[in-house]
Amino acid sequence: MTTANTRPGAGRREWVGLAVLGLPTFLVSMDFSVLYLGVPHLTADLAPSGIQQLWIVDIYGFLIAGFLVTMGTIGDRIGRKKLLLIGGAVFGVASVAAAFSTSPEMLIASRALLGVAGAAVMPSVLALVTGMFTEQRQRSRALAVYLTCFMGGATLGPLVGGVLLEYFWWGSVFLVALPGIVLLLVLGPFLLPDQRAPRPGKLDPVSVVLSLAAILPFVYGLKELARNGWEWFPAEALMFGVAAGAVFVRRQRRLEHPLLDLRMFGNRTFSSALTLFFVTAVVGAGALLLVTLYLQNVTGLTPLEAGLLLLVPNVLMIVGNLSTPPLANHVRPAYLIAGGLSVAGVGYLMFALADSTSGPEMIFIAMCVVMLGTAPLAALCNHLAMGAVPPDKAGSGASIVQTTTEFGLGLGIATVAMLGTAVYRNNVEGALGAVPPDVAGAARESIDRAVASAGRLPAEQSSDLLAAARDAFTSGLHTVGIVSAIFYAGLAVLALRTFKHVRNSHGDDADTTNHDRETDPVPEATSATEA
Repeated sequence: MTTANTRPGAGRREWVGLAVLGLPTFLVSMDFSVLYLGVPHLTADLAPSGIQQLWIVDIYGFLIAGFLVTMGTIGDRIGRKKLLLIGGAVFGVASVAAAFSTSPEMLIASRALLGVAGAAVMPSVLALVTGMFTEQRQRSRALAVYLTCFMGGATLGPLVGGVLLEYFWWGSVFLVALPGIVLLLVLGPFLLPDQRAPRPGKLDPVSVVLSLAAILPFVYGLKELARNGWEWFPAEALMFGVAAGAVFVRRQRRLEHPLLDLRMFGNRTFSSALTLFFVTAVVGAGALLLVTLYLQNVTGLTPLEAGLLLLVPNVLMIVGNLSTPPLANHVRPAYLIAGGLSVAGVGYLMFALADSTSGPEMIFIAMCVVMLGTAPLAALCNHLAMGAVPPDKAGSGASIVQTTTEFGLGLGIATVAMLGTAVYRNNVEGALGAVPPDVAGAARESIDRAVASAGRLPAEQSSDLLAAARDAFTSGLHTVGIVSAIFYAGLAVLALRTFKHVRNSHGDDADTTNHDRETDPVPEATSATEA
């Protein structure tokens, strides 16, 4: 897309507005993880069943993923500021309801409402940021700030939760969002612009139903298969989601005003950015889960120690996010992204240097390299993807970007993490020695159960079991590191080939011939007629 920047650069109002938009971004992201440490506390108070515990934690992200596409398109129709403020208000009310829940069912319902509200907030914020900053250099910086707020929330969520739980009751982890929501509702109406599609058309209720019928069962099936292994019901739910998705796609192709404009996927830059987001989310989610298990079960760190150790790589990625846009003024984004992915690939290869007795240092260094190398992609791909979306489809485009990432995160646990688990199970099978059958069965299941079972054995058997399990798990981590590095090498090549026409963070093309226009036909034509 080559939209001309006819508006002047953003002024003080837009930058203050960006700070206001950072608040809901931070809070929605923080709610993904702020409850992790609070589960034992609310369990003692509300006494939920095991299944209810899982739903209390999972339903928030589950419904965010399910409603993103619908909410992004609604924002294009009714106005992104209006949807953001409605979502923020509902988020505040649901936070209070969650904090003062008196039963597991009430807490699950409140978390579900938080998820729907979060789905309204996320694409609205990304679309508003894109629309407020039309000068490409400023937009690049603004999107880096947006991403920093999102990562900051995810990074600090467990830490904030831990501090609150140290001094207050478990409901306080929800009330921490209220001051930010109040500021959004007070300042947002004055600082944020009204943005909507000029000719949005009517919302198709059937498409909304089909979208939810496709995404919700698909995400549920992925999560359950990743958590529990093969079971018929999650597999059937996943296949039902795929079938509903096929019907949804067919309907969108026939509608004059579709819920999701599939022509956006014909844009080379947009589809390639989605591919990069998806694969890095798949690899990153699976690898991070294995690294967390390695730090706790192999190196012996406590959950809090492991969490604090992983704060440093996340902070490095935030620093990289903020440092990338200025570099992109002088170095082509293709080279920055591909170079960063190559560095991250080296970080994944460093997984193979860790062993079961080396302590956490090598994995810590490897994760620092991975996160720093991934930063250019994270900082620039939002800019490239949203720049390729017609202005009147900004909410829908933002929802696609975020839904793609959510799918990648879920699939990463179901694939990359399971690859490491499969290697572990294969290697541990022949190394268990003479241990009781029930202990051997538990050790074959996972490194967690192997460590827990070792405590019931005599000292010598316990030591042998722990050594075997830790060696086997480290072998799985090596395999995942090597496979991840191969994927990242492929992504680096893709970035070089796809984004080579983008000269700098202004969005200027190195080649404006008809060839480039033909490769990205849909957004070019759409922006010309509707922007």
